[in-house]
Amino acid sequence: MIRMNDHKDNKHEIDSRDETLTVYRYDSSRQVASLKSSYEEELNAAGTSGVSGNGGGSRGGRSKKGSARPILASFLAGALVVGGLSFLSDRMNLFTGGSSAVESAASGSSSYSSSAGFTTASLNVDEKISSVFDEANPAVVEIENYGVETASQGNWLFGGRGGFMDPRQQQQQQEQSNAEPVLMGTGTGFFFNEDGYILTNEHVIADATELKVTVPGYDEQLTATVVNSNADLDLAVLKVESPDGTKFPALTIGDSDAAKIGDWVIAIGNPYGLDHTMTVGVLSAKERPITITDDDGTEHNYEHLLQTDASINPGNSGGPLLNAQGEVIGVNTAVNAEAQGIGFAIPASTIQDALTDLMAGTTVKSL
Repeated sequence: MIRMNDHKDNKHEIDSRDETLTVYRYDSSRQVASLKSSYEEELNAAGTSGVSGNGGGSRGGRSKKGSARPILASFLAGALVVGGLSFLSDRMNLFTGGSSAVESAASGSSSYSSSAGFTTASLNVDEKISSVFDEANPAVVEIENYGVETASQGNWLFGGRGGFMDPRQQQQQQEQSNAEPVLMGTGTGFFFNEDGYILTNEHVIADATELKVTVPGYDEQLTATVVNSNADLDLAVLKVESPDGTKFPALTIGDSDAAKIGDWVIAIGNPYGLDHTMTVGVLSAKERPITITDDDGTEHNYEHLLQTDASINPGNSGGPLLNAQGEVIGVNTAVNAEAQGIGFAIPASTIQDALTDLMAGTTVKSL
């Protein structure tokens, strides 16, 4: 559970009686010409209301006609400011719905070159992401978990596990035990070894009586065997045999420790059965601890997980989380059901530490 701290804004009380509120606004009805006329009237008034005086010393007899030059300077400055603002707004097309009058002239300017630079960079990122998908996608597989459905324990007659079982339910369980396995769920995995070894989540293959794998390029599903699994790490290794003896495409497991917050990441999987879906995001955080509760109430504590905002949905579990170089830096494993844009992946560092034991079929050492 992630607990958010309560946050309260500090409020500063202001006594409006001690404060004088000044409001500034544009007067749209007054143009530059009317401003000029207003200033001329003030100049004339200043010229006719001069103050005469003999004064003292060498300055006696000089007429003082007010501040005509400062007023003229003020008018010129005001005209420049207003005119400059109008010119700027027209260039930037801030207040008009049409095209700017200087748009065509600016098309060859440095500002256009800057915009083109951003466009080029965006195209390069798009092409790189597309290239990663094209190279990685053939190694991503869909895993179907087939098992035997069991009657819910909540159907006991009289309630509680100590009571008697409904005879009809006894018959239903007997029929189910003799029935063909049914599809219990789907997930994702990927080849990390060209000899047919697949990495996925343990919860994707849990309680399966049969595992069928859909591999790109093959018309028929392949049957997988479980080499080893570990519920504490939520990792499992499967093995499929190539029908024609050819090698499988495999992904490279990279270095999650070298990944930085904000790096682009790419998830490929089969959310809700929509096979080979790619989602893109960034690495949001590292070293996240989370607790996941199973349907039966069992809690699993995971540590050192990667957090990403790349969309991860049911069916993505077991799929690769790739960096911009197409290397696996994590295995998608969980999503916060109460929020959007919060998904988690087992880091490649944990995978590398456990992979030797998983491949050998031995007990995975405590990490």
